[in-house]
Amino acid sequence: MTTATAPAPKSRHAKPTVPDQKMLIGGKWVNSVSGKTFETLNPTDGSVICNVAEGDKADIDLAVKAARAAFETGPWSRMTPAERSRLMHKLADAVEDKRMELAALETLDNGKPIADALAADIPLSVQCYRYYAGWADKIYGQTIPINGPYFTYTRHEPIGVVGQIIPWNFPLLMQAWKWGPALACGNTVVLKPAEQTPLTALRVAQLAQEVGFPDGVINVVPGFGPTAGAALSGHMDVDKIAFTGETGTGKIVMTAAAQSNLKRVSLELGGKSPNIVFADADLDAAVEGAYFGLFFNQGQCCCAGSRLFVQESVYDEFVAKIAAKAKGRKVGDPFDMSNEQGPQVSQEQMDRVLGYIAAGQKDGAKMLAGGGRVGDKGYYVQPTVFCDVKDEMKIAQEEIFGPVMSILKFKDADEVLARGNKTMYGLAAAVWTKDVKKALKLANGLRAGTVWVNCFDVFDAGAPFGGFKMSGLGRELGQYALQLYTEVKTVTMAM
Repeated sequence: MTTATAPAPKSRHAKPTVPDQKMLIGGKWVNSVSGKTFETLNPTDGSVICNVAEGDKADIDLAVKAARAAFETGPWSRMTPAERSRLMHKLADAVEDKRMELAALETLDNGKPIADALAADIPLSVQCYRYYAGWADKIYGQTIPINGPYFTYTRHEPIGVVGQIIPWNFPLLMQAWKWGPALACGNTVVLKPAEQTPLTALRVAQLAQEVGFPDGVINVVPGFGPTAGAALSGHMDVDKIAFTGETGTGKIVMTAAAQSNLKRVSLELGGKSPNIVFADADLDAAVEGAYFGLFFNQGQCCCAGSRLFVQESVYDEFVAKIAAKAKGRKVGDPFDMSNEQGPQVSQEQMDRVLGYIAAGQKDGAKMLAGGGRVGDKGYYVQPTVFCDVKDEMKIAQEEIFGPVMSILKFKDADEVLARGNKTMYGLAAAVWTKDVKKALKLANGLRAGTVWVNCFDVFDAGAPFGGFKMSGLGRELGQYALQLYTEVKTVTMAM
């Protein structure tokens, strides 16, 4: 991910102390109706950070009711687009002002290195809020000349109450991706953060409240997928559901939306992205790009370059270089600025990744680096590299979501294009070559929503992101995301 450079912080940061957390409904911080709470854990050692109010159907009902009132009769519905823009800019300023606190919360709850949170998550979130603040007063329709004595025009109106469910890998950023376009278009939101990482969602909601967002416009209900998530997806008074997460859960969300009130749906789902290195590429740059494209965020990226195809004439050289880099990767306390990799987000995720490593060994792939845990405390996994991987192996077929690199060999462009597309996913891809014709052939032929050429993980709020095939529906970011949060109305008047 590319972003502005954050100010150089200290070499090591203190871990914040967090009090027990409530949920935000209708402008009030409340306990769950049931009184239940759940623990959010520190992935560096499995200790309890704090207890969080656990929402379920009753809480979702209250949040949706508050969002509906704010949308239809509250000040939000009477606010001008310019006024919405002003509030969104103020939220961006508040997030930027609290960047050290928010980065520390993100690292504590998620496990990502604080250096990454400061260099990527915070500035990209701020950029997203500012980008959509700029769009708020630029959403308009067209006048259309039709046959006959009529005046016809279109209006782009907010959908209404939007339910949003975000994942645990980039909590701050996914919150911004969801809130930015939804709020710019004039909708109200009910957000369910991932149960593993609710803390920054709740803190940013507090900041939104402090800068002046009216009560009920933003509601945050922490909880679990089968309870709070299911209630939100199937709620009869939610007009649209937006989900980011794995593909299996996306199917459940879409089914619930269809079986309730046929609400609008957008999904950003899983990936098994091909990262293709040709022999004529700048190999050192490709090694760096492939290394970053797989190991960034502990490998917990939906667009990770997890199928690394290397042309046969440079295969051995490339493999040796990247295996050496993986062996030298610094894994440890994410609050230490010198560490490149923190723990996986949870025990469950660590066990899942270790299971895939075992499957790779069982299937006959050659393991050149890593392969196990780091230490006996926390959820750390060694950066792992497999070569001699075959297309049919489990590690080449399924989304691992961890620091496990699979390197495959290929002969020519036609072969790798066919193999790159042979997957149910289509989220992202990358091509490394100095040949422009070859780059365009692959970029145009790969069935993926984003294709990077001689780079990887370059994100900007203005560039749309989303998937082909089973990687989702609709696009986040850019002007395209606005289409997910408005209804188009045609008005025809007899003249």
